[in-house]
Amino acid sequence: MSHNHDHDHDCGCDSGCGCESNPYSDDPEYEEIEEEPDPQLDPRKSPGFDHTLDSLADIEVGRDVTLGEMTPDELTASDTDPVADASARELLADLEDGSKTERRRATLALAETDGSAAVVSALSQVALGDDDSDVRQFAIESLAKLRADDAGDVALAISHDDEDPWVRAEALVALDRIDREGYAERMEAALTDDHHAARRNALISLFKVRGEDIEDDAIEMATDPSERVREWAAHVLGGIDDDRARRTLEGMATSDDSDIVALTARHARSVDPARFRRRFTGAMEEGDTLLPGEDLLNRQPTL
Repeated sequence: MSHNHDHDHDCGCDSGCGCESNPYSDDPEYEEIEEEPDPQLDPRKSPGFDHTLDSLADIEVGRDVTLGEMTPDELTASDTDPVADASARELLADLEDGSKTERRRATLALAETDGSAAVVSALSQVALGDDDSDVRQFAIESLAKLRADDAGDVALAISHDDEDPWVRAEALVALDRIDREGYAERMEAALTDDHHAARRNALISLFKVRGEDIEDDAIEMATDPSERVREWAAHVLGGIDDDRARRTLEGMATSDDSDIVALTARHARSVDPARFRRRFTGAMEEGDTLLPGEDLLNRQPTL
């Protein structure tokens, strides 16, 4: 099973507007902005709105979708309620000897413990070498949440070396959480990763650090082969007050093959760049999942 994080347990709406929370609300110099309805949630903006379908067969899927088979047990592997009262010792025992589902669940639940040396050591070991990609992915997430001393080194190694692209993408989320500015150089390199989730996550992290200085990279990624990357490039360009950014958005809004990208570009053209930058959190913040097994990084459960 691949959770295909788009966990971004990473954000809110699938369009990734990034405005669901305000990272500057505790800053005394921040000027509070009155909340406005999120235009991304307007059903009239949804592709296919007001279209009549005779059957489900008429629905055209325009996004990357992975279909597979999951047992009910696997579907709830990221639900930690069954082990909510388990001790760290019990969770570590599950991690060592449990079923695949129990090991995945224990890996996530260990993030809620006190982060003892034994917990950090076990999570580091499975993050770097477990046979199950979901266990590795969940382990690096838990290490980052625990702010473990070696979490950055583990995440950095995984972001380079893991064979599963979704695990590498999760490692970039961990690096962003641990030390966004400190790992900016790694994010620059990840802009050329061969998987769209890693490229997208790197772009989001760099925009948080550098703001309008990311313009050249955002413009280049506006022609990325992946619509998910182009979609986020359009979001980022909406926060850049420059004629080149506006021209790029104009082209995306009128010429992109993806309805989602074109719609995002049209919305991005209507936002105030400075306001957008102040409010931007992107898809790499904490949030709630909507479905069992769903991950906020990529918000794409395996069905």
